Amino acid sequence: MEKKTNTYRLKLEYLSDIKGENPEKEPLEFTFHNHDDIFSIVEILTEKALFENPGDTTEFALGLKLFTEVMLRNRKQPLFEELSPAIAAFMKKLKAS
Repeated sequence: MEKKTNTYRLKLEYLSDIKGENPEKEPLEFTFHNHDDIFSIVEILTEKALFENPGDTTEFALGLKLFTEVMLRNRKQPLFEELSPAIAAFMKKLKAS
């Protein structure tokens, strides 16, 4: 039986480069699954006001959830061997804050 997950679609558009020009890049758009309600996580972290810039909260939450979900699905991947204990400790610290 497959685990139940939330399904999301993400669309990333390249609006301008460091020179202020609009590069001709196709948007990255994909569907992904995550066991958490990412919108609720953003709300909770926003209420905690971890960062001065409120936009940083959304970037942080989304990046963290995308990264850690891939890491969980690929936990036997040697690439994550050294990082896994540190991420587990970090997540505990974040949830306790």
